[in-house]
Amino acid sequence: MRVVALSANLSIGMVAGEPSGDLLASRLLSGLRPMLPDTRIHGIGGPEMAEHGFISDFPMEKLSVRGLFEVLLHYNEIKGIRNRLQAQLLQERPAAFVGIDAPDFNLDLEIVLKNAGIPTLHFISPSIWAWRRERIKKIARAVTHMLVIFPFEEEIYRNAQIPVTYVGHPLAEMIPMDPDQVGTRNQLGLDQGQRVVTILPGSRMSEISHNARVFVDACGLLARRDPTMRFVAPMAGPVQRAYFEKVVGAKKIKKLGIQVLTGGSHTAIAAADAVMVASGTATLEVALFKKPMVIGYRMNTASWFVMKSMAYQRWVGLPNIMAREFLVPELLQGRATPQGLASAMWAQISNEQNRQRLRRRFVDMHHELMRNTASESAHAVMQVIAQGQRP
Repeated sequence: MRVVALSANLSIGMVAGEPSGDLLASRLLSGLRPMLPDTRIHGIGGPEMAEHGFISDFPMEKLSVRGLFEVLLHYNEIKGIRNRLQAQLLQERPAAFVGIDAPDFNLDLEIVLKNAGIPTLHFISPSIWAWRRERIKKIARAVTHMLVIFPFEEEIYRNAQIPVTYVGHPLAEMIPMDPDQVGTRNQLGLDQGQRVVTILPGSRMSEISHNARVFVDACGLLARRDPTMRFVAPMAGPVQRAYFEKVVGAKKIKKLGIQVLTGGSHTAIAAADAVMVASGTATLEVALFKKPMVIGYRMNTASWFVMKSMAYQRWVGLPNIMAREFLVPELLQGRATPQGLASAMWAQISNEQNRQRLRRRFVDMHHELMRNTASESAHAVMQVIAQGQRP
């Protein structure tokens, strides 16, 4: 690819709003940094991005709020962060801005920057194929170029005449096609012969608040069926771990022998026989690890009714959306009870024919999502920068 000469004081703005975005952005940066070794890349991000020289001007945790009404409680603080970052970027005029997911934060920022002549890319499409289709109009005003991670998204943006590149899903490269269950169990000190369930109640505080207790209570019911069953609960960071332990209670964690981890979600998923997981990117991670799962999710009641009324399809879990069918159970809101989750999880663990069927489907899904995401996304960014610097 031919790239025009770049300014010596080149900078790039970037915002990721939660751990999954931090992880996805780190893949882009792993491809971009060798092309721009001395470029200042900054904004809002997490530790995965920092490993590639990214500078976070504000704590990423401030943006990690989910649910319509939960966001309202933090609206002034989040808006203040966006206004300060926006003013900084308008003064600096970076060669490009890349919004990593977090559409409620990034799209408004991208509109302002694009109107000011700063090229904008958005990496990870909002779920306009699931709900709020009208957002495509706002995206067209906000985005110079869209980077999408699911193959079916390309056609949506081409039809809307928005420049788009399908870069594959970074997780498909990061997760092995044949995960090492034996090795990860040894790493965690788990017996190879015992059933292991990993629980992922969410990375946001609001998700942990709504999902942690019901997930752990379901583990208690599973332990009654199989007293030898082991449970692992990886948390996104020390803050989330401390909050999980507070919400659930130390006595219950000890009684059930739940192994709580700081980080290590991929290790915990690989070691599991099945996973109880909140909706979100984690559901795709579990699928790529070829594990049976039960998707459970609770949120603020008012947020639930608003979001339910705006939904366009039957599924919320990414594996089910990609398959266009209920490959794995989804127990949402009132259906996400300890009894319901435990019953569905037991079926996932004990039905060997279903386990093999899911593995075949998840292998096919893995191949479909496999691309050199780091290289393809980085080259798309470089093309946009080059186009923006042409006289």
